[in-house]
Amino acid sequence: MTQTTQTGTNRGPWRRVIVATGAAGILGGAILLSPWGLAKERTEAPPVHLKTSDEPVTRTSGEVTSFASVVKKVTPSVVQVMVTTKAQPMSSSGQEIPPIFRRFFGQGPQGFGQFQNPVIPPQHGEGSGVIVTEDGYILTNNHVVEHADTIEVTLDDGHKYHGQVIGRDEKTDIAVIKIDAKDLPALTLADSDKIEVGDVVLAVGNPFGIGQTVTSGIVSAKGRATLGLDYEDFIQTDAAINPGNSGGALVDAEGRLIGINTAILSRTGGNQGIGFAVPTNLARWVMQQLVDDGQVERGFLGVNIQDLTPELAKQFGIQEAQGALVAEVTPDSPASKAGLKSGDVIRKFNEKDVKDSRHLKLAVGSTPPGSKVPVDIVRDGDPMTLQVRLSTLPGETLAANTNPGANGEKDALHGVGVGDLDTSTRASLNLPKAVEGAVVTQVDEASPAYEAGLRPGDVIVEINRKPVENAEEAVKACENPSDPVTLVKVWSRGISHYLVVDETRAG
Repeated sequence: MTQTTQTGTNRGPWRRVIVATGAAGILGGAILLSPWGLAKERTEAPPVHLKTSDEPVTRTSGEVTSFASVVKKVTPSVVQVMVTTKAQPMSSSGQEIPPIFRRFFGQGPQGFGQFQNPVIPPQHGEGSGVIVTEDGYILTNNHVVEHADTIEVTLDDGHKYHGQVIGRDEKTDIAVIKIDAKDLPALTLADSDKIEVGDVVLAVGNPFGIGQTVTSGIVSAKGRATLGLDYEDFIQTDAAINPGNSGGALVDAEGRLIGINTAILSRTGGNQGIGFAVPTNLARWVMQQLVDDGQVERGFLGVNIQDLTPELAKQFGIQEAQGALVAEVTPDSPASKAGLKSGDVIRKFNEKDVKDSRHLKLAVGSTPPGSKVPVDIVRDGDPMTLQVRLSTLPGETLAANTNPGANGEKDALHGVGVGDLDTSTRASLNLPKAVEGAVVTQVDEASPAYEAGLRPGDVIVEINRKPVENAEEAVKACENPSDPVTLVKVWSRGISHYLVVDETRAG
């Protein structure tokens, strides 16, 4: 590392994620919904009475020749959801359209050039939904109904009903709508935690508006995170899912609901065997809160967290790379009050194993605020249990996932230049007063530090678990290292996280 007195983006692999909603009326369905939908006022909703079954699916090796009996049980519960937005003026600014374009809009009441504002015509979209109570509660996706002015729900038998949005949750892409009907064929909800990769599943929905369609496949994977939502725990399946399937049912071989079909991963816009569904356990929890409170309240712990890689696990005395590493603790948060510290590794939350940072975030978010829960951690190689009373998640969660990852000659962090934090640097980085350290001014792109993720503009606050307050201290901490592997804690883009820089991987 060198001290200086005097910044990159990574592009991931190309992919295209498509929410599986159909639309008509514009460019052959290329546009889903217009963004001008008006919010509806929420009325008091009756309680939810769900039919559930927590038994695991029967798994046999015998040959199955037909799923007709399962399909007959499921299809009456899957509905078509048609949404419409009102016509909206293209502009309300009162500005005059340039003369060259006036002919496209016609003559206004005060002569040519005094035109009426052009109008965006009504937009139409379609998706699917699943009846989950006999009195008309329906699960669907948030992106199906979020801009809707009117909703029409069509049952499998052809009956049509006006639908009312009870609540929406953008963070999980789940919405609940209600129709005024009784004795409906509600689908039984299974315990989605008990499904296994390889289980046979059926997807039921209304793709492309052609009518109810059933496709089959298996559970390809569990616990996927692919859409960039705040809370993701998708079931992946190769059962064909296409535009219009959003909000439809993913059921097990016994016809019980295990997921709400949401999106596909595709290079063409059509099904390529990679579809995603929100698991019923998550959807059910969201639905209950939307019906009871009209919003979702999530627990708040107050930590910045990251996945525990094998390199980090070794540095923190953990044999298995499983758990969530605490990079920073928010002052006066539940975590701070319970005694959690930066460098702690959370192994269990509320007596459930924590696989990685995303699972911890899901576990915390789905725990009611005010709950007092045990948190098992490893600190400096020693296991301990802390009791944490969660508060309510503020507008933006402070938890974040980061992907850490590495340098060159005699000194540690070879190829890295650092400088002191002066007033102008703090202002440009929007750096909190409490953050002290050395700002990274340059990083050799061929260095292990760059490979690990260190970038110009990052602020190094610790080296090998020891705080650094300025560039000089950072340089001294890197001189004559006893180990080619350096643990670096940095502040970057509003959060703190750890990096492991391995000099043996230089070049």
